[in-house]
Amino acid sequence: MADRPIEISDLYVGYKTYRGISKVLNGVHLTVDAGEKIGIIGESGCGKTTTMKTILQILPTNAMIQGGEVHFRSKNVLRMSKKELNELRRKHMAMIFQDPTAALNPVFKIETQLIDIIKSSEEYEVKKKEDFRPKCIRLLKEVALPDPERVLDSYPFQLSGGMRQRVCIAMALATPRYLLIADEPTTNLDVTIQDQVLLLIKNIVEKRQLSVILISQALGAVKGFVNRVYVMYAGSTVEVAETEELFSNPLHPYTKGLLESTPKLTGGGFSEGIKGRVPDYINPPSGCRFHPRCNQVLSRCKKEKPPFIDTGRDHGVACWLYHKK
Repeated sequence: MADRPIEISDLYVGYKTYRGISKVLNGVHLTVDAGEKIGIIGESGCGKTTTMKTILQILPTNAMIQGGEVHFRSKNVLRMSKKELNELRRKHMAMIFQDPTAALNPVFKIETQLIDIIKSSEEYEVKKKEDFRPKCIRLLKEVALPDPERVLDSYPFQLSGGMRQRVCIAMALATPRYLLIADEPTTNLDVTIQDQVLLLIKNIVEKRQLSVILISQALGAVKGFVNRVYVMYAGSTVEVAETEELFSNPLHPYTKGLLESTPKLTGGGFSEGIKGRVPDYINPPSGCRFHPRCNQVLSRCKKEKPPFIDTGRDHGVACWLYHKK
């Protein structure tokens, strides 16, 4: 689709380390349609953030893109010039990072940082700093920050974690966008305001009809936010389905383990969780990378990587258990 904000095909990314090449992404597939809200879930270290950084081409210097394609509205991001990439980041995509403290420059006031983003994203005539202030105030009001004038005159360390994250949301949405990437935006926030921040993001993107990719380990937050969910394990996409379908009918053993590990309000004891841990990417397992931890492993799982299989109802899974069926 020409207007599809993101289409990732068979993406492989590794990192150069002193021990060798860390093979992180192992053939990731992902699509986001116009106005669609996508969720990505999985354990820490499964490659979720690496996938998002590849989209924006902000990977660290030791990263290696070993194969695959990333298309933004039918244009291959991996082949864009530096000028085209700057245009992409300034006008078409934005990302809300996990840590708002690290995302803000500690030596500049909030107003200065907001103005810099507005200037870099729009064509404008030379204006005085005061000319941008009304727009900055409107942006902070949109993210429900009280006393926006005081916030503009503050340094990041003078704001709470929740206020800093709201400032980052305002910066991400300072100009029109096609796609918003929210990388665990509530990780460093108090439990009492996590829901407020997610609701705020949801209301803004629905109002502006933006496409969204939400990365989160909070499965309840994902369930109430997105239209479709991708499950990632060890750099691979293992399952994708509409949100309600995935939560009511999980297919992959890893997805089932994730959902069973979630504490329930009804009680019923504690889950044992998924035994083992994410593999070492220097020497990842052959075949399906989940097979050392899987309680339904087949001999084929240890030798061959399972292809993605459509089981119907737009529900796909990469598992040999369903291939034989």
